[in-house]
Amino acid sequence: MRRRISISVAAAAMSVTLAGCGALNATGSSDDASPAKGNDITVGLLLPEKANTRYENFDYPIIKTKVESLTNNKGRVEYANAEADADTQAGQLQKMIDDRVDVILLDAVDSQAIASGVKKAKEAGIPVIAYDRLAEGPIEAYISFDNELVGEVQGRTLLEAIGEDASLSDKIVMMNGSSTDPNAKQFKAGAMSALNGKVTIAQSFDTKDWKPENAEANMAEAIQAIGKDDIAAVYSANDGMAGGIVKALEAAGVTDLPPITGQDAELPAVQRIIAGEQYMSVYKSYPQEAENAAEMAVAKVQGRDIQFAALTRDKVDSPTHKGIPAQLVPVVALTKGNIKDTVVADDIYKLSDICTAKYRAACQAIGLK
Repeated sequence: MRRRISISVAAAAMSVTLAGCGALNATGSSDDASPAKGNDITVGLLLPEKANTRYENFDYPIIKTKVESLTNNKGRVEYANAEADADTQAGQLQKMIDDRVDVILLDAVDSQAIASGVKKAKEAGIPVIAYDRLAEGPIEAYISFDNELVGEVQGRTLLEAIGEDASLSDKIVMMNGSSTDPNAKQFKAGAMSALNGKVTIAQSFDTKDWKPENAEANMAEAIQAIGKDDIAAVYSANDGMAGGIVKALEAAGVTDLPPITGQDAELPAVQRIIAGEQYMSVYKSYPQEAENAAEMAVAKVQGRDIQFAALTRDKVDSPTHKGIPAQLVPVVALTKGNIKDTVVADDIYKLSDICTAKYRAACQAIGLK
């Protein structure tokens, strides 16, 4: 695993370096191949849901802007969001095949169910790049974060929050993501590698569709089974569910909240971290993932093989295919101490977005001003 991580970091660093000198600019000159297509291209973008705000707020607009910049504003993005419905996404994929888009970036609702659609796209001569979640079927490449590392970071940070005396007497609730999302399984595996044998997993849930309201209901069930005062910490696979978990705990009368993890660095989660309601989130650089995905898509369509290879130096396996070219983007544990150096420094949020009137005193208390 460590070797795989080091390769992914090197690939990410190389992509940034090459992009800086123009070597990865799909509109520039290159000796690797004559462009298969010019700048007048259409990139299909299929995103899975809206419950996680990152897709509408970051991924889509960043990819759209990057495709336009790489193609002298001649390329376009055809976008569809499945709103957590696998059948809807299958129809959206078929429409893009019918529309003859040039390449598809696919973030699958159900990685297994979408495989037949991926096969149809390949048969139609349309390459599919798996984005953020590893879809099954004949995909051309994959870009995401190191998902087991995400879970491991969450698990390690949760143990740090419990303290050095963490033991099997500490009861943990695990709120995992959707069972249809392959990333959720990897997050869980990474978290268990850190938590197993150190604490007791008293309750564990696979949360349908990642929905906060489902996490809230699951947490209410866990509180009933364990007791509101006997929960040492809560592993939440993402920030949206962490919000539902906080609601359930507060509804049960818990005033001193246990440490709760998250992922995605959503604005409400950053504010909860500042207020002490959530212990951490995992910050993933959406600009880096989205911009590199756009570069991969444009390079693939334009036949720039050297540039495409430079962006996909890692390899991953899906249940249906082995040795898929990939890029795994590094992640960071986001806590009170590094908000300014991560989401603020990367222009994800302004301090004014975070430190609203409700959170101004909490921001000042940690020197965030």
